Amino acid sequence: MTARAAWPLQLAALLGMVHGLVSLYWAAGGDWLLSTLGERLVATFADMRWLLAPVGLVKLGFAWLPLLLVSRSWPHRRWWRPLCWCGAAVLIVWGGLNTVVGNLVLAGAVRPHGGYDHAGMVGHAWLWDPLFLAWGLALAVGLVRSRR
Repeated sequence: MTARAAWPLQLAALLGMVHGLVSLYWAAGGDWLLSTLGERLVATFADMRWLLAPVGLVKLGFAWLPLLLVSRSWPHRRWWRPLCWCGAAVLIVWGGLNTVVGNLVLAGAVRPHGGYDHAGMVGHAWLWDPLFLAWGLALAVGLVRSRR
């Protein structure tokens, strides 16, 4: 693997790891940054936080998978690369759209019917969704640079 391909994949792994570890932290009962998800979401899943454990493990797995596969010369390349591209696309679209919409709400350009949770909107618009977007962009750059 070239350094040109390695650093974006390493960055993608790091960004995905942040998402995954925070999910595992919340699953274990931690409360730091929980308010950045929004009161309604936190209240809805208050008794089911354990569900964040498999979510966190999946995030960790998919964070490191592309880097590991590139470092091993992509075994089963025809199956894994398209899956990684799908992941990058989902992260970019999800993170990008939610970042834009969240910031439009915070700027007052979009006014949700019934109002919104300010702390949750800030968390999504400025932290979690940009993190998804950056993870997806880093993954896409790494995939482009690691192709044959």
